[in-house]
Amino acid sequence: MGKLKIGITIGDFNGVGLEVILKTLAKDEMAGFCTPVIYGSSKVVSYHKNIVGVDFQFQPTRSAENLFTDKINIVNCWQENVNITLGKPSDLSGKYAITSLEAATTDLKAGLIDALVTAPINKHAMQLANFPFPGHTEYLTKELGAEESLMFMVSDNLRVGVVTNHLPLSQVAEKISKAAILRKLQIMNESLKMDFGLERPSIAVLGLNPHAGDGGLLGDEEEKFIRPAVLESKKKGMLVMGPFPADGFFGSNQYQKYDGILAMYHDQGLIPFKALSFGKGVNFTAGLKGVRTSPDHGTAYDLAGKNEADPSSFRQAIFSAIDIAGQRKGYLEMHENTLVKRVHASDDGEDEAIFDED
Repeated sequence: MGKLKIGITIGDFNGVGLEVILKTLAKDEMAGFCTPVIYGSSKVVSYHKNIVGVDFQFQPTRSAENLFTDKINIVNCWQENVNITLGKPSDLSGKYAITSLEAATTDLKAGLIDALVTAPINKHAMQLANFPFPGHTEYLTKELGAEESLMFMVSDNLRVGVVTNHLPLSQVAEKISKAAILRKLQIMNESLKMDFGLERPSIAVLGLNPHAGDGGLLGDEEEKFIRPAVLESKKKGMLVMGPFPADGFFGSNQYQKYDGILAMYHDQGLIPFKALSFGKGVNFTAGLKGVRTSPDHGTAYDLAGKNEADPSSFRQAIFSAIDIAGQRKGYLEMHENTLVKRVHASDDGEDEAIFDED
């Protein structure tokens, strides 16, 4: 398999997105691991290059159909000059973040890039630009034609997904249902197999309430929805345990025993994840036809323009995109070959017996 083409959106150009992109790609070896394709503007990239002060050589192009495989490519999504106001959300930073995202998503759907890494956006800036989605995850779920996806925070030793994404805490309980939990468990289970190479993954499910409801004294969602979903997933052949009280689960290091963890809401999963993996963690959207990762931090307006942003998470997001896309290709090819063999076997009794033994 040759080098993969990794699309990169610039996110909010008033934040640290381009800083961590430049610091990551300025390393000479990066273009040896993949073909980076930045969706944005050569002018905006050059502006940030002067701030960061790195030796960053790139090749401008109008389309991902004409890439230079051994260089850093910039697909110019717009030509006009823009007003950059570092450290502040604006309708312009939201507008061009959308332009970058839409262009990259179009090419991902067309197969011109193999995976997508998204730099951070600011929700207020995106709203100023009339972006009708809470974030990247919801936009990509719609654009890539999925009924459901999973926000999956992953690092070398921890993988945490959430049932509800960007939702006010006051609305979380009403969104918890047996069906919702089952859908997320199915996506996580399949992703752990297809994207991470785990043949029979083990998954832990957290409770919603303190002490996982304490037998109904502190809430009944565990008994009404979460435990039935765990039991149903076991009937479907998944290795799922729970519900566990979230505090003790992480405090006792029990999380180390499982391949994946399903939390009920955003902060329940992301607070322990970031406490244990910040700078090394990646946000991966599981359940989509295309591979998408992002760093585990936001626009960090307070650091914008100071050349102090740490590129570790963004670098890991690129490596994770490469690893997941490569693993997925191998998995799908293997299962496609298995399916072809079974089809042939059904036309030949002797071959069918051989494959049944396997």
